[in-house]
Amino acid sequence: MRPSLIELGDVKALEGEPGEAFLATARDATLLVEACANAGVGAALLYPENLPGAFFDLSSGQAGEILQKLRNYHVRLAVVCAPGRVSFSSRFGEMMAEERRGREFGVFESRDAALEWLGR
Repeated sequence: MRPSLIELGDVKALEGEPGEAFLATARDATLLVEACANAGVGAALLYPENLPGAFFDLSSGQAGEILQKLRNYHVRLAVVCAPGRVSFSSRFGEMMAEERRGREFGVFESRDAALEWLGR
């Protein structure tokens, strides 16, 4: 899967295809950084299937490694995840609460909410 460029109002980002795999491991975060650089954007909108299976289990290290790589290259990430779609580890929930203070990473229940956040 290749993410596609979306431009909606003030939002210009790469969007993953719902239901399609993209990042198999945390090391693949480089693929997202490269895709964003090639498209000239600093944001991505992904779905749970686009991320490694263990991303939402903070003890796996997948989320930390991916998010650090994206921060290093100034790429914001919005993940669209409907309620009940995936199970978050308790520590992942704590991390999300902390992340709400910043602008680099967010998890949203709908694509519209994610796009609104990316447009800020």
